[in-house]
Amino acid sequence: MAEQFGQDHGTRFFAELNTRIRDLEEKQRLLKDRMMLISESFVKEREKNFDEIQKMKKAVEILKEENKRLKEILLRISEGVDKSARKEELMILQRQFDLFRRD
Repeated sequence: MAEQFGQDHGTRFFAELNTRIRDLEEKQRLLKDRMMLISESFVKEREKNFDEIQKMKKAVEILKEENKRLKEILLRISEGVDKSARKEELMILQRQFDLFRRD
């Protein structure tokens, strides 16, 4: 009887041990699956952010070029305004000179 009790107790012990091991293995598998999902989403998010940064860099370069062109255009316009102002001043002086000549 004592042997029977010992065998039953040993059998139960190993059955519980196997159950605990299976539970731990299942938890391990679930954690591994969860980690894989997190890793995949992290990689996708990283790629998405990288693409967005590249698009922003291109947009900034385009804006820099446009800004440079606008500055050049404004410079030409301001030079043209300066020249036209000088031309008008010369015309006024020419009229005044013509008036003195007539007299």
